[in-house]
Amino acid sequence: MTLSFGARVIPAGDSAVLLEFGEVVSPAINRQVHAARRAIVTAQIPGILAVVPAFSTILVQYEPCTVSLAALVDHLDSLMVDESPRQGGRTIEVPVWYGGEAGPDLLQVAKALNLSPQDVVDAHTGRPFYIYCLGFSPGFPLAGMLPPELILPRRQVPRTQVPAGTVAIAGSQTGIYPAPSPGGWHLIGRTPLALFDWTKHPPCPYEPGDRLLFGEISEKEYRQWANAG
Repeated sequence: MTLSFGARVIPAGDSAVLLEFGEVVSPAINRQVHAARRAIVTAQIPGILAVVPAFSTILVQYEPCTVSLAALVDHLDSLMVDESPRQGGRTIEVPVWYGGEAGPDLLQVAKALNLSPQDVVDAHTGRPFYIYCLGFSPGFPLAGMLPPELILPRRQVPRTQVPAGTVAIAGSQTGIYPAPSPGGWHLIGRTPLALFDWTKHPPCPYEPGDRLLFGEISEKEYRQWANAG
């Protein structure tokens, strides 16, 4: 079934449905995703447990004892989704110390891409990157798309621990590890910004629809910034 706002409904187990807006990744489709997410959350439909947006889908988890699948679909189909153009997202400036201990993969990345390390930095800082969604850990921005010259598969062997603030690339995306965690992306730098604090509302300084603009700083500037924070 296709809902009134264009999403295709796909059952996902016995207590969730996947709303699919398209089969490609694009800012236009992603904006539709988040417009629908806002409408679902605002409607406060009884029985919905979680609304999880991604690049071109929304996973809606529900309690079958409270709302049936048919009733849920009827509720979703009746929603008024505001798809009118919204004001552009914010541009969040992210200072980054590239290379060295902050970006241990920068030299390897440059070699694999037939670029110099500075070429990699220049390409990474040369444009803002659209945040499609947050995951795989709290506050991790999945942003893109990288210019073709920076596209590289994930590491074959993930690390068991990546420091907080680490800036990384993988595939056609870039992101930041807000907290220490395992990870399989290529680590090219680190920001002194604190990017996730569960005691604050909102806990992150960015949200889907915003853009990240990375800027190069020196090791000295990084340490001064970090010490001041």
